[in-house]
Amino acid sequence: MRRFFNLGAGIVFAAGLVGMGFTVQSDAPTFAPPVLITSAGQSGDAPIATMLFKKAEIPATYEKLATEKNLEGTKTLVLVLGASMKGLGAAGLDAAKEKARVSGLIAEAQKKGIAVLCLHVGGESRRGDLTDEMIASYLPAAKTAIVVKSGNKDGIFTKICKEKNIPLQEVEKTLEAVEPLKKLFSK
Repeated sequence: MRRFFNLGAGIVFAAGLVGMGFTVQSDAPTFAPPVLITSAGQSGDAPIATMLFKKAEIPATYEKLATEKNLEGTKTLVLVLGASMKGLGAAGLDAAKEKARVSGLIAEAQKKGIAVLCLHVGGESRRGDLTDEMIASYLPAAKTAIVVKSGNKDGIFTKICKEKNIPLQEVEKTLEAVEPLKKLFSK
């Protein structure tokens, strides 16, 4: 009987908070370090994401060409979605090799129970056919996504996240991603 009363009181309390303009996210995913950050598309956005983690004071390691071996000891895999033909060329990759690398990482992360967080911090300028292919392929593996709002003007992130029940957080500017990151990694 006591459990019923406590549960009922909790529901009444939560309903009161919602009525006052607060949102209660008891099912909001949380993430834990150690964090491995890599690009899905070899854009210059992954180093920017690494800087965001540093500002949020979340320990993270950036590996430009991370493979399954780099997942050892990792609790969160961060995929920074954004393709760059120049970046792929500089890394000695083509789109097919990059897709195979990232798909292998995701498969291994899922096998090991490693949470996947997707970021898109390049905004509208980082969008294009190849980036869109990567978003469609890799975003469904995420527990959460944080995107710069201008990169979601066509609603691609909203659509996929809604279909796959993935929490989506939009920020106006890249630096504004620091606060959502802090919340996702708080215990």
